[in-house]
Amino acid sequence: MITGSLKWFNYDKGYGFIAPDDGSVDAFVHIRELERSGIGTVREGQRMSYDLVVDSKTGKSKAGNLKILPSEGMAGV
Repeated sequence: MITGSLKWFNYDKGYGFIAPDDGSVDAFVHIRELERSGIGTVREGQRMSYDLVVDSKTGKSKAGNLKILPSEGMAGV
């Protein structure tokens, strides 16, 4: 899995982007992927892990299999 931080997410538009830790291209994330992963709300800067998956409609890569990671200050709590 890839790890990164949520760059931004617009609930009105239903999408946002995750900035990967390795500095590669930002990953598109759609609200449906959040819902599929059981994630209700997200905030800018939130740490996440994800896989890059291919969107069957567009053929473009996007973030899937999302998981919220504990904040660095919360490790071991």
